[in-house]
Amino acid sequence: MHLQRRDFFLAVTAAVAAAAPVCAQTAAPTAGPVAHSGTQASAFIPDLSGIWNHSIPGFEPLASGPTALINQQRRANGTGNILKLVGDYNNPILKPAAAEIVKKHAELGLKGIGDPNTRNQCWPSGVPFIFTERPTELLQTPNKVTILYGHDHQVRQVRLNANHPAKVTPSWYGDSVGHYEGDTLVVDTVGVKVGPYSVLDWYGTPYTEATHIIERYRMVDYAAAKDGFDRDAKEHNPVQGDPNEAGKYLQLEFTIDDANVFTTPWTATMTFVRDRAPWEEMVCAENIQWYAGKNADVPRAAKPDF
Repeated sequence: MHLQRRDFFLAVTAAVAAAAPVCAQTAAPTAGPVAHSGTQASAFIPDLSGIWNHSIPGFEPLASGPTALINQQRRANGTGNILKLVGDYNNPILKPAAAEIVKKHAELGLKGIGDPNTRNQCWPSGVPFIFTERPTELLQTPNKVTILYGHDHQVRQVRLNANHPAKVTPSWYGDSVGHYEGDTLVVDTVGVKVGPYSVLDWYGTPYTEATHIIERYRMVDYAAAKDGFDRDAKEHNPVQGDPNEAGKYLQLEFTIDDANVFTTPWTATMTFVRDRAPWEEMVCAENIQWYAGKNADVPRAAKPDF
């Protein structure tokens, strides 16, 4: 992949994640049974298949209530300045230690200093940061849903109508179980591993292995999608493709809970447009210069696997 194709988003990494999360981490939660509606053999299963796209930084803050951070750096027209990602460290969802981490990232963003994260360092992105890795494709089968993310070929497996194990071993994408509730796929994820470049969003928000994520995927019409598009526009996330009143769109509503980092659970959405372009390979390690004069810390094995 050519340097020019390291996508525009490597330029905006000047505002994200220099330091690994320093909030107190706890062991992965001991998970009990997950409430679900049982097998779906005779129930309606929504068709969520296809390739979907969304802009970075991705999260659509809700109009009210505990929700995702916004960019404090605004353009003249009032939208977020994607070239200077300065997270709102005064957001009341953040505990003091987490707010200090976001503030440090914000200071780097204002100065335009390069800042490594899992995307530009070619590390697994983890949940929920991976929600912003485009494009996204959902593959539905009777016993599982496989979610593919185009950047660096990342894959998640969601077991349907199952429970988390009694003790979850932390992994990059956590342990994900799901079920259908009417027209919605509900995914419950715990045990997400924290690595040296792990962040929850593009503003450097930390997380710990106590993080619990609930995702709700459903198809929406244009009227419902437009609300998400409008909230996106305020953060300067241009809508991908050409949405129209006759189209159908994939909307992800997710709720994050991590008592080590946040004062309360909070919710945001992402509204995806169908991607008509063919699936394209995006291999992070083919070009490891992520910022002028800096090479990515591509993961390397301490010893051979064979």
